[in-house]
Amino acid sequence: MQRAPHHRSRSRRGMAAALVAGTMAASLLGGTAATARPYPEAPSTTLSLPSPPGGKNVKVLVFHASATEESPAVDAGIEAIEAIGLSGTAAQRFKTEATDDGSVFTKAKKLGTYNAVVFLTGGGDVLDPEQEAGLEAYVEAGGGFLGIHDAARTEPYSDWFTGLIGARPAATSPTNVQRATVEVGDRVNPATKDLPLEWKRPDKWINWASNPTGKVHTVARVRESTYQPGAGANGSDHPVSWCRDYDGGRSFYTGMGGTAESFAETDFRDHLRGALLWTTRLSRADCKATIDANYTAERVTQPNQPGQQDQIGEPHGMVVAPDGRVLYIGRGGGTGSDPVVTDWNNPDVGKGKGDIHVYDPVTKKVTLAGSLTVFGNKGGGDELQKVEEGLLGIVLDPDFETNGWVYLHYSPHSEINRDTQMGKRRVARFTLDLTTNKLDLASEKVLLQWPVQIHSCCHAGGGMAFDSKGNLYIAVGDNNSSGFSDGYSGNNPQPNYKGVSFADARRTAGNTNNLNGKILRIHPEDNGTYTLPEGNLFTGKETAEGGGKTRGEIYVMGVRNPARISIDTKTDVLYAGWVGPDANAPSTTWGPAKYDTFSVITHASNRGWPYCMGNKQPYRDRNLPDPSKPLGWYDCDNLKNESPNNDGLVNIPPAESNTIWYSPQGGAPDYPRDANGVPSYKASEAKFLLPWLKGGGQATMDGPVYRYDATTDSAVKWPEYWDGKWFVGDFYDADNPRHAVLTDPKTAGQGGLPVSAESLKKIIPVGEGGIRNLMDWKFAPDGSLYVLDYGRGFFTSDAQSALWRVTYKGGAPTPAADDLARKAAQ
Repeated sequence: MQRAPHHRSRSRRGMAAALVAGTMAASLLGGTAATARPYPEAPSTTLSLPSPPGGKNVKVLVFHASATEESPAVDAGIEAIEAIGLSGTAAQRFKTEATDDGSVFTKAKKLGTYNAVVFLTGGGDVLDPEQEAGLEAYVEAGGGFLGIHDAARTEPYSDWFTGLIGARPAATSPTNVQRATVEVGDRVNPATKDLPLEWKRPDKWINWASNPTGKVHTVARVRESTYQPGAGANGSDHPVSWCRDYDGGRSFYTGMGGTAESFAETDFRDHLRGALLWTTRLSRADCKATIDANYTAERVTQPNQPGQQDQIGEPHGMVVAPDGRVLYIGRGGGTGSDPVVTDWNNPDVGKGKGDIHVYDPVTKKVTLAGSLTVFGNKGGGDELQKVEEGLLGIVLDPDFETNGWVYLHYSPHSEINRDTQMGKRRVARFTLDLTTNKLDLASEKVLLQWPVQIHSCCHAGGGMAFDSKGNLYIAVGDNNSSGFSDGYSGNNPQPNYKGVSFADARRTAGNTNNLNGKILRIHPEDNGTYTLPEGNLFTGKETAEGGGKTRGEIYVMGVRNPARISIDTKTDVLYAGWVGPDANAPSTTWGPAKYDTFSVITHASNRGWPYCMGNKQPYRDRNLPDPSKPLGWYDCDNLKNESPNNDGLVNIPPAESNTIWYSPQGGAPDYPRDANGVPSYKASEAKFLLPWLKGGGQATMDGPVYRYDATTDSAVKWPEYWDGKWFVGDFYDADNPRHAVLTDPKTAGQGGLPVSAESLKKIIPVGEGGIRNLMDWKFAPDGSLYVLDYGRGFFTSDAQSALWRVTYKGGAPTPAADDLARKAAQ
C-alpha cells in the first residue's frame, strides 16, 4: 500500500539526528555524550560506527524501496553490486546485503556495521521521519552513500536528502533509452579514472531542475548533442555523475543505471566499483576539486599612486620564477596624465615606457625592476592612430636561478624610422639582480631582430615559452591592419605606405621569408646568439624560382595575433591562441566570420591564416586588379602565395585543422561542404561543434596546461583533478571562454575537438569586482594560479589593472589516510 506523502519538520528531525550522531562521536572519542531527552523521531538505539568502520568485514547495504512501481533495474543492480563486492583484489572486496525495509535505518547498532549505503530506490517518499533521521545520523557519523539513477526522485520533500543527492530531476526528462556520449572529465577519481574519455552508452538520461555544477564535484557529463534531451535540457554543462563530502560523510551519485542492461556493462560496473571504494572508505578520492567555494581569488597588487606606475604598467604578460616571484610587464601605455605623441614629425612619436615589475609573495611587495623605452604609447582614434607595439613578452632562462637571465620581446623606440614609418622588433636577454630585483639594462644581448611596419595597427603578438630542451618559442603577430578586407581574410594587396603593404597578411603570416605572423623556435646560446633546432618548418636554405626563400626560425606559420603561448612541461607540446579578424557573421562571398582560435601544436605546421581558419574553412581570394571583387576559394590542402607582396615560396605548406575556434554565433561553427570542400557559410546551416563557448568581443588568451606536483608541500595548490587540463580564456569576460579543457592526446595534434570543458568563471571570478580583462595566467611552483587583469579601457593602466592569485583551500582527498578501512585491518 502506497503511503501518503508527508512533509518533514527539518528542525526536529535534524536535531534528533544531530543528537544521535553526537552521542556516536563521543563514543568514538572515548568520552561521554551530554544527557539530553531524545525527540520522538530519534532512533531508539544510539548509532555507533566503528572507526574506521568495517575492518576486514566491509559491508554494503543496498536499499531498494520504492513508493512507486519498483524499477526492473533493481534485481540487476543488486546482482551487479554483489558481483563487484566479490571481485577485484582482496583489498577491494566487500559483502552485500539488500533490503527494502526502511526500519533498518532505525536499528542503529546494525546500521553501524555498514560501510556504505546504496540507494537503488524508485521515486517517492520511502522513509518515514524516524527512518530518515537514522539515515542522516549515519551520514553525520561518517557513513558513505551511493545514489543510483531514480534515487534522485526519492524523498522529494526532504531538503537534507536533496543536499545528499545534489540535484533533483527537472519536470521533464526523456523516458526512452538513448545512446549518448559521456564526457569523462575526472581522470583520477576511482569511479572514472579507467573509463574511456568519451564513453558511448545507452541509458535513460535525467535532466536537472537546478544544475549542481560548482556545488558538487562532477566526475562525468553527458553530451546533449549526442541524444535528444527534450524540453528540460541542461545545455552544454549536463552533469551525470558527481560526488562530495556531505554532512560528515561521503555522497556519490550517478544518473546512469536507469536500465537493467546498464548493470551488465563492464565499464558501468567499474564506475560503480570506484564509487563504492570511496564511499566504503576502501580508497581515497578528491570530491572537492571543482566546488567553487573551495577557491579564493585575491588581488595581490594595489592601484598605482596618482600619476605613477609604481605597482603595475599597462599589463601585457607575466612569468613566475622557480622561487615564486612573479615578473610582469607593461606594454608601454602611460598613465592617464601622460602625453601621447602621435605626430610623426615629432621625434618622440609613440614613445612609451615598458615597465618590468617583480612581486614577491613572501614580502607581498612590488619592485619596479626596470623600464625600456619602447615604441608603444599611441592610442585612440582611427586605424592609423593606434598601435599594439611595445614591451610584449617575458620569459625566464631555464637556469634563471643561477644566471638571472630574463628574455624580453619588445619594440625599441630607438629603432623607428619616422620617414618610412618602419620599426624593428627584437628579442633580447637582460640580467636581473636576484637580490635587489633590479634589471641591468646595460646587460642587453640582442638575440633576434626583424622589421615591422608601424604605419598602421596591429597584431604584435608577444608570448614566449621555453621547452625542456632549452628551445625558445616566440609568438609574433602578423603586423597587418584589421581594416581594408571587410573583416574577413587580411589579404588586400593594395594599401601600402612607401611600398610596404599593411593590409596583406600574405606578406607576413603567409610568407615563408618573413618572421611576422609566426611562432618562431630558436635555441639561445650563452654568448647571446642563437642556433636553429632541428624540426622547424624550414631550414632557411630552401629557395625557388623567382627568388622565394625561407627563414629557418619559423616553427609555425599562418597565425594572426598570438598574444599567448604555453608549453606543457610534461610533454613539451606547444599550445597557442590567436585573435581572428573582425567580421561578425559568415559570408557566402568571402568566407568565415571572425574565428578566434586555440590550437594544440605537436609539430611544425601552417595553421592557415590568411587563407583558411578553424577546421580548414577557406577564405576567398581577392587579388589584383580589383580587390573588392572575389576570385576563387583558397585550397587549404594546396596553398599558393601569389600575393605581389610575397618574397617567400609560392607553394607553401598546407593548412592544418585547429583544436578550438569560436565566433559571435557560437563555438566551432561548421557548415555543409560542396564537392570541392567549400563550406556553404549559410548561417541557417551552421552546426556548432563546441556548444560550451560563444564569442562576441573576442581576444584569445591561451593559458597553461596544469601539472600537479605531488612532491610539493603546499596547502594552496590546485588539486590533481586539474592535471593535464588546458586553460583557455578570452580577454573579455562576457560569454567568451574561461575554461579548463580536456583533450585526447591521440587526436589533439591533428585538430581533434576537446573531449570536455568546464567553466572557471566562478573560480576565476568575472564581472564587477572580479577579473574582467584576462591578459595572462600562469601557475606558480606552489600550485597556485596567478592571473593578470588588464584593467578597463585600452593603452593605459588604471585602478583595475592588477595581479591576482587564485588558491585552493579544499584540503586533501577524503577519507583521511588513517581512516581507510583496510589499512586499519592490516
